Amino acid sequence: MEKFNSVDEALNFAISEEEKAAKLYAELAAKMEKPWMKKVFEDFAKEELGHKKRLLAIKEGGQMEPAEKKVMDLRIADYLADAELKPDMDYQEALVFAMKAEKAAFKLYSDLAASTDDEELRRTFLALAQEEARHKLRFEVEYDDVILGEN
Repeated sequence: MEKFNSVDEALNFAISEEEKAAKLYAELAAKMEKPWMKKVFEDFAKEELGHKKRLLAIKEGGQMEPAEKKVMDLRIADYLADAELKPDMDYQEALVFAMKAEKAAFKLYSDLAASTDDEELRRTFLALAQEEARHKLRFEVEYDDVILGEN
């Protein structure tokens, strides 16, 4: 895990990661043929931009509310092969890719929380980790309903 020399460095890193996530979901949305699939990923892109906005506000002196409770984990992503971003992905592949991305984001924010001595920043990163866990859960529920429900 990268060490940061200041709170601003850590926040800048997190802001950059949220920008990448928003771009990723916008790319996934563009690959979806069905409008409802496209909307799922567009909504996630907007949520990631919302995270970026909250991080920018924290950087300017604001605070983030701590996570209310730990998010349930269906662990579906743990048992699926990794997926790569490709132009002709179907909805199942896109969901797997998104679950894996959210799992990585959860781990990133958990690791960032563990790497800081700043208590407020630690709480912020833990709250963001729980938000990413909620995203992963939503993708897992969608996968369970749509993909596993068909089989």
